[in-house]
Amino acid sequence: MDIFKNRRFIILGIFASFFVVFALHLFYIQIIDDSYEALANQNVIRNVTVYPNRGLIYDRNGMLIVENDATYEIFVIPKQVKDIDTALFCQLLAIEPQYFIDQMTKAKNYSRYVPSSFLKNLSVEQYASFQEHLYMFPGFYGDIRLVRKYPQHSAAHVLGYTGEISQKKLDAQSYYKSGDYIGISGLEATYEPFLRGHKGSKLILVDKFNREQGSFKDGIYDTAAISGHNLTVTLDIELQVYAEQLMQNKRGCVVAIEPSTGEILVMVSAPSYDPNLLTGRQRGNNYVMLQKDTLKPLFNRAISGGSYPPGSTFKSIMALMGLQEGTLQPYDVYPCFGGFRLGSHTVGCHDHAQLTDLSSAIQHSCNAYFCYVFKNIIDQSKFATSDEALAKWDSYLYSFGLGNKLGVDIPGENSGHVPTPKYYNNIYQKGHWKSSTIISLAIGQGELGITPLQMANMTCAIANRGYYFTPHFVKFIENDTTNFVKHYSGKNKTKVEQRYFDEVVEGLYQTVQAGTGRIAQIEGYEVCGKTGTVENPHGKDHSAFITFAPKVNPRIVVLAFVENSGFGATYAAPIASLVMEKYLNDTIAANRLFLEKRMIETDLIHPKVISSNEAP
Repeated sequence: MDIFKNRRFIILGIFASFFVVFALHLFYIQIIDDSYEALANQNVIRNVTVYPNRGLIYDRNGMLIVENDATYEIFVIPKQVKDIDTALFCQLLAIEPQYFIDQMTKAKNYSRYVPSSFLKNLSVEQYASFQEHLYMFPGFYGDIRLVRKYPQHSAAHVLGYTGEISQKKLDAQSYYKSGDYIGISGLEATYEPFLRGHKGSKLILVDKFNREQGSFKDGIYDTAAISGHNLTVTLDIELQVYAEQLMQNKRGCVVAIEPSTGEILVMVSAPSYDPNLLTGRQRGNNYVMLQKDTLKPLFNRAISGGSYPPGSTFKSIMALMGLQEGTLQPYDVYPCFGGFRLGSHTVGCHDHAQLTDLSSAIQHSCNAYFCYVFKNIIDQSKFATSDEALAKWDSYLYSFGLGNKLGVDIPGENSGHVPTPKYYNNIYQKGHWKSSTIISLAIGQGELGITPLQMANMTCAIANRGYYFTPHFVKFIENDTTNFVKHYSGKNKTKVEQRYFDEVVEGLYQTVQAGTGRIAQIEGYEVCGKTGTVENPHGKDHSAFITFAPKVNPRIVVLAFVENSGFGATYAAPIASLVMEKYLNDTIAANRLFLEKRMIETDLIHPKVISSNEAP
């Protein structure tokens, strides 16, 4: 009897143990572990990300230049997709069956339970047609997404574009998730933390027919999205559009800066493109098209073209260095018999009037004169070696913002190239080179490479008589507690004293009054400028021109650089002066309209085909 009694207790104990284990497991999955509840809820509750309005961008005059456009995006939860008519689905959305397969595979690899982006940038009409059949496709739903729109169709290289975040950036950022949009280039990239805002979320009840029934528990668990900061930039968009018009069918760039602040008024890189090409459903195809274009419209020549020699625009800097070093006096005159000759080294020069002083040398852009200026700087007895002399010369250039990145607030800036003693030692060996070996630097040629932005900034330093502000595009960020803009308010002083600038500025003024830049005259203004014909070993010379006005308290600096177009006065000077006149007067004088027409209509990219009926 005791044996049976003991067996009964054992059996009861086993059953009790099973019951306790089952109860504990039930308690765990219902109370402690919420994954089963989450799986169940995903059949009736949809967790939807609420994307914020991306910050708008305005130009300096309050004109809207970047806005948001509403489109629809289709999302998918792979676990919920069952027995759908894929042929009808593809037909309604105008997609290929292979696209459906690829996107479903991608979504499943990401997560079977979490929503993934399936198809972007549907118009309101496209989505309305699809929505009528949405009940037939469980696991799919649509939501509004905002994409960028550029109403002025201009300033593509400055504004940049947005696109889907890359896996590399996704791995480095906790804020974003797969399918999110992010600023990829230009201001969109630099000011992404300000423009993007903060995402919200909402829980939506959905019935078994995939129809939304409203907010879960009246939205008590929802969080609101916070819009991004609006941005006011320094661009004058109407002037930007005008400069782009002048540069159409040409290769090169235009940069205009307000010298008293460093605010960039215009930055044109030509050829350019409509920034709207990189939004919407065709963004990928358009990007490939632009990337394959041999004219390189995606390349920002204004900040990335560091291989340009400055040519004769550099002579003003040479003069300032000579004055500061004491090797040049304002009244000095050097001989020019068709060029500079020293041993086997020759630098040719064009025909010009007889020189009387430094200002006249700048006015007539005498190559020989500035070769002597360079030689006298490098060959000073106070320098023990050419290495030491060139290092000093380099230091002046660095102080004008050459040879290093200026820190402009869009990506892709090139530092340019200021050749160092080490550079020449590697070529000629230490002690085997001297001023005559590198004499082409005297006229802004040789191994010297400067970005167009640096040329414009260098001109700001001259216009300001010895200092510049870091060139930038940000003017005001709405509700910015970090005061980011203050970063650009400090003066950068050159190594040339203020007292030496007046003589050089006078030479630049005479250049426009009665020198190589006469075509840049604007009635009512004392315009200063310097032409540059930049030697190009790969083809026709480049045309360059730097200018500022008025002479005293200048309001604008303009740099124009037109590739393969010849003398500086042929294209660069007219284009730069027209941009300047438009800014100062808001119109072009009647007697210069012919010049405007010629610049707009000139095509330097597409060679004219001469018919058999035309004279060669």
